[in-house]
Amino acid sequence: MRYQTLGILTLFAAVACQPKETKKTMGTIERLDPALDAIVSATAQPEIIAEGFEWSEGPCWIESTKTLIWSDVPRDTIFQWSEEKGTSVYLTPSGYTGTIPRGGEMGSNGLTLTKDGKLVLCQHGDRRIAIMDAPLNKPEPKYITVVDNIDGKKFSSPNDAVVRSNGDIFFTDPPYGLPNGVNDSTKETSFNGVYKASQGKATLLVDSLTRPNGIAFLPGEKTFIVANSDHEKAIWYAFDLTEDDSVTNARVFYDATKESKAGEKGLPDGFRVDKNGNIFASGPGGIWIFSREGKVLGKIKLTEPASNCALSDDEKTLFITNDMYILRVKLRD
Repeated sequence: MRYQTLGILTLFAAVACQPKETKKTMGTIERLDPALDAIVSATAQPEIIAEGFEWSEGPCWIESTKTLIWSDVPRDTIFQWSEEKGTSVYLTPSGYTGTIPRGGEMGSNGLTLTKDGKLVLCQHGDRRIAIMDAPLNKPEPKYITVVDNIDGKKFSSPNDAVVRSNGDIFFTDPPYGLPNGVNDSTKETSFNGVYKASQGKATLLVDSLTRPNGIAFLPGEKTFIVANSDHEKAIWYAFDLTEDDSVTNARVFYDATKESKAGEKGLPDGFRVDKNGNIFASGPGGIWIFSREGKVLGKIKLTEPASNCALSDDEKTLFITNDMYILRVKLRD
């Protein structure tokens, strides 16, 4: 699932030489329900807007500058793209600020914004949820820790996050960023958790998933969904919240284990939910499009594994991190 490593200078040269006007497309859109027509137009097609990355993740749209940013996790770098300026480095290092050399995937993974426009980073190398201590249009590798432990035990490698309307950050913590994964000697928790960060403290919400990954709320913020990136349990799970944020009514939202075992590239990973509750989710074979009730409306079928996606603020454009590629799908006019 990894693109052949390029030197960082080689990547910059390749990016700089890309003609801005060249449009390349890939993949197809599979329509499984008439309801998809109101979400994705008949002419929509995935378009490659950037390429040459090692493992792209965590896309985040910045409306104020009309810019997409995303993590290249192994390179410990966040890149940016805009229609006007093309592709360039946004921020590095993005996930590891230590001085002791370490292996594994050190960079940032999931990226999102607070309600007041600050960048939230899931940092693998530093094993924390952090906020960039700089304006979005003048990024610097200066970070403030939000949370980095649960009851004194360090997180493994926070992976994806969503900010609730009251400012709480819900996030997942699988072991992918540790040098030796789940068997790494530095792993301090016996489980892979789903957490809430509020007022500088982390609270464990779920400890029963094998590989919790993508996370998002359905409209109303009473239910959140977690993607489980496990070939043996390639499942999206749903959880309800009580008034005091206790988790209740845990259930399977959709099980794609059959498709995963059939050899489709990719797993349930990052996803986004639009204002109507439609879900765009990376999964086996590309991006799955669900109704809020869990009905599959269609799929964006891709040749490489999709890791995550992001919506523009008007929800008319979907951006996809697709291994070495960054894709744009103009969903409708």
